[in-house]
Amino acid sequence: MSKLMLIDAAHPEETRVAIVNGGQVDDFDFETTGNEQLRGNIYLAKITRVEPSLQAAFVEYGGNRHGFLAFSEIHPDYYQLPAEDREALLKEAAEEAAAAIEDEDDDVEGEGDDDARANADDESDEDDDNGADDEDEDDSEGEDGEPRPAAKPARGRRPARKESPRSSISKRYKIQEVIRRRQVLLVQVVKEERGNKGAALTTFLSLAGRYSVLMPNTPRGGGISRKIVNGADRKRLKSIVAELDVPDGMGLIVRTAGAKRTKAEIRRDYDYLSKLWETIVEKTLTSEAPMLINAEGGLVHRAMRDMFDKEVEEVWVQGEEAYREAKDLAKLIMPSQAKKVQQWKEDDPLFVAEAVEGQLDSIYSPTVQLKSGGYLVINQTEALVAIDVNSGKSTKERNIEQTAVRTNLEAAEEACRQMRLRDLAGLVVIDFIDMDENKNNRAVEKRLKECLKVDRARVQHGRISQFGLMEISRQRRRQGVLQATSDPCEVCNGTGRRRSIPSAALQLIRAIEARASTGGLKSISVKAPTDVALYILNNKREALVETERMAGFAVSIHSSEDLLPGDFTIEAERDPNSKPKKKSPPRSLSKPSKPAISDEDDEDIEDEDEDAVADTDDEVEARSDDTADKPRKRRRRRGGRGRNREGGRETGLEVIDGETAP
Repeated sequence: MSKLMLIDAAHPEETRVAIVNGGQVDDFDFETTGNEQLRGNIYLAKITRVEPSLQAAFVEYGGNRHGFLAFSEIHPDYYQLPAEDREALLKEAAEEAAAAIEDEDDDVEGEGDDDARANADDESDEDDDNGADDEDEDDSEGEDGEPRPAAKPARGRRPARKESPRSSISKRYKIQEVIRRRQVLLVQVVKEERGNKGAALTTFLSLAGRYSVLMPNTPRGGGISRKIVNGADRKRLKSIVAELDVPDGMGLIVRTAGAKRTKAEIRRDYDYLSKLWETIVEKTLTSEAPMLINAEGGLVHRAMRDMFDKEVEEVWVQGEEAYREAKDLAKLIMPSQAKKVQQWKEDDPLFVAEAVEGQLDSIYSPTVQLKSGGYLVINQTEALVAIDVNSGKSTKERNIEQTAVRTNLEAAEEACRQMRLRDLAGLVVIDFIDMDENKNNRAVEKRLKECLKVDRARVQHGRISQFGLMEISRQRRRQGVLQATSDPCEVCNGTGRRRSIPSAALQLIRAIEARASTGGLKSISVKAPTDVALYILNNKREALVETERMAGFAVSIHSSEDLLPGDFTIEAERDPNSKPKKKSPPRSLSKPSKPAISDEDDEDIEDEDEDAVADTDDEVEARSDDTADKPRKRRRRRGGRGRNREGGRETGLEVIDGETAP
């Protein structure tokens, strides 16, 4: 199957990029005018406020809102300290960073063995499951008759990482001790603005190239991407980086795309980043904060840098300016592959001709159909993204277990694809169809893990719980498609639901009753949606007439086409000759009173007490033989439980909130 990259820049308001593999859109990105990506941009910024309670600073950098700069993201070079203390601090940070690199290499080199052991454990578990199935096919419990655990710990996982050098150094000081207001810094955006939240910033800069990432003020030379797990590749790349003579105080990390690249290709990428950093330094020295120093680049630039690889057979670009930019970038980063970049000159739009437009339109639908007949339902909420898997019309398998397995395997692939297309980020929870056998759960987990490997975002996932749920944490790379290209519904205010006509009518009737009960009114005039007004006049006229009778004035209802169900206005005209009623507080807020007890009730209570005492005496006598050998314990009554005793006589008073009540 051919893999294509399609770039649609025919309209200046929006640029779209799609990766099409075998006719199916596997990845998608877009950028609109006025909503350009800030992530990766470098600014000369000024601190406007230092917040000790948050151990962070708010920074004016030129965005729509002030950025948020955590203390752990401030380089020690910006600390307001004596020169000797600052030099010692920087030296210690460099040593800790070098040690962290060595530990990371050891961890990554051991990942291959850990994965092998994990696969071996899975295979042995499958054998155990098969044996158990032979004995009892209906047994859905785990070993030793215990219920299957909710989520087993992942095998072969590395232990928790050690504390980062940034956090260990920042813990020695408080931000208010070393950072000052109006201080100028060079910052980079690491997280986009979202809602009322400003962008997240850092002073630890990074410049991304095609095969490597240059970190100008982070001394971590010789770093290799953790996704490169082959030991031979890591050793070869470390030797290549060592020969580049990266200056002290800088760091260079080889990206996953550089795993199989030659020394000349990596050096060319490093030289490009070095020149870019020199340009940034020169511009910074002649600028005043706040100001944009370096932009990450437009969508075409990022797509050619991050998506264009040897697997892409053709790159079609619609739009003259975008074509020239893509062609120049291809010649710069991959000269041998530049011939793949071609301009689209056909009459039909590029995305229409390649059957991409229809697939992108489905992104706005919460339902995604599967080939087997099942479907996904995707709901994005403030807390998390929920993906529900349903079998639907999938009935080709022989039993329900096979149907569930087949649907879940297909759903795992499609869920990973939808996360890339829609940029579903944060916490994602997938509700798979329940499966009885552990080996089937592991098969679905394995399929999902394989599909997540092609995701450019950082992703972490757990295991399927006993409730069929899998939790996934995905990095937010950009604003989601729905958030960036849609507005909340004016009818339902973004909830997706609106009040029914009968419910809206009852709501209005209750509002009229509440307003009429205040008293001191001469008339009430109501404006309501036409459907609600007609429903009240046709179905709730008796309730309206009763309200008018109790209030002593008429209530007029007027229809309005501008109002929606659930919306209404009530206008009341006051009567100058009458006064409003005084309302008593709700009973739930009033002090509880002691219920009155008549003499007859008092006699009944005394009789019940005597019967209870007699029954208790009988029980005590019955137990006396059994407890004869045991020492008796004397119980002492404390406080008289609601009684005040004076000379062994009840006073008949009860204390309530410090006051006496008869």
